[in-house]
Amino acid sequence: MSYTQEIYQLVAAKNPHEPEFCQAVKEVLDSIEPAIAAKEQKYREVALLERLVEPERTVSFRVPWVDDNNVVHVNKGYRVQFSSVIGPFKGGLRFHPSVNQSILKFLGFEQIFKNSLTGQPIGGGKGGSDFDPKGKSDREVMTFCQSFMTELFKYIGADRDVPAGDIGVGGREIGYLYGQYKRLTGQYEGVLTGKGLTFGGSLVRMEATGFGLIYMLEELMNHRGEQLAGKCAVVSGSGNVAIYAAAKAEAKGMKVIAMSDSNGYVYDPQGIDINVIKEIKEVRRGRIKEYAAQIDRAEYVEGKSIWNLPCEIALPCATQNELTLSDMQALYTNGCRVVAEGANMPTTREATDYAISKGIVFMPGKAANAGGVATSALEMAQNSMRFNWTFKEVDERLQQIMASIYQKTADAAMRYGSPDNYVLGANIAGFEKIAEAMLAQGIC
Repeated sequence: MSYTQEIYQLVAAKNPHEPEFCQAVKEVLDSIEPAIAAKEQKYREVALLERLVEPERTVSFRVPWVDDNNVVHVNKGYRVQFSSVIGPFKGGLRFHPSVNQSILKFLGFEQIFKNSLTGQPIGGGKGGSDFDPKGKSDREVMTFCQSFMTELFKYIGADRDVPAGDIGVGGREIGYLYGQYKRLTGQYEGVLTGKGLTFGGSLVRMEATGFGLIYMLEELMNHRGEQLAGKCAVVSGSGNVAIYAAAKAEAKGMKVIAMSDSNGYVYDPQGIDINVIKEIKEVRRGRIKEYAAQIDRAEYVEGKSIWNLPCEIALPCATQNELTLSDMQALYTNGCRVVAEGANMPTTREATDYAISKGIVFMPGKAANAGGVATSALEMAQNSMRFNWTFKEVDERLQQIMASIYQKTADAAMRYGSPDNYVLGANIAGFEKIAEAMLAQGIC
């Protein structure tokens, strides 16, 4: 039995009720096996993989809060500090009913490799709560965020752990969290990223994950001698990542024909009007079906998969495991030949394997959606300097980082004899830097 197989069995045995985490570990270990084999004895001697798959620290806590009717609620809060071997822990906070320890450990584990690929000095972590901000008043969200930070602040800091936003945690939530951190510590520091521009935020941060996805897609297509202009795409989700991916895709001459939320999707044969989506989602906090009510040519479809629509490029930007084997088969049958992940692990392992076997160009999330955390690192740098770069300066740095990630991913895939396997390339490129740092720092 190989070293990677032994470690996966160990992880599965120790975490039997954490399927998402086990899935993420297996995908990474399977793909980095060629790199492990070359130095297996050395890695075994220092238990490198055993340490890699175990978080440095996992914190779980209760979050009591009072709603507008004076009813007391208690949610669970978490912070998984997975690896600080190349820098302070860095990763988002997610507020969603589905949040549990398994999901946050999977996200934190993936974050290690993603952050390594950016070339920035940041480690991997993730956190959040099963609190649902949908339908809550601003006062209720503020009350919850203040209670959440009252516990979390003990474990974070500008040079220790720097959380950001994720699903359910946008500018409003980051503002409330930062205000409470400042109140509790008396310090004004870059402890959170995704902050408002009036108190230490960075230009492009809101757009960064979506923009970065399209910059990666453009790099990928250019290296294959193709253009983005004229390509037809389907984008799942209608949150921050999906909106700005669609906006940048449109700016590059692509046509996005469909977007979705948790209830259904809208199909617009002439191309989604992203300004209408922004009004619905960012201003009114409404549902995607409202688009069809405003745009006569659009159709709203509830309860069916968005991946049944014919397209050339698929961009899953919603949540984990949303794109299944049957979805990928439908995409292939309908002519899709490129899939780039805007969300974290949105494609099941079976669907990923099928895509690669059929020659679908598949760019995994840890490479394709790294633009958000890369720009978070740029925000940290600006906070440390007490200085702000212009939109153009940050955007240019983001483009350079995404181009660098593509090159690292492609080079690693080529070195290990699988030039079209970007899953293998991204995982190995991220792992090699982490492993080198772990070896240099000894057993810790």
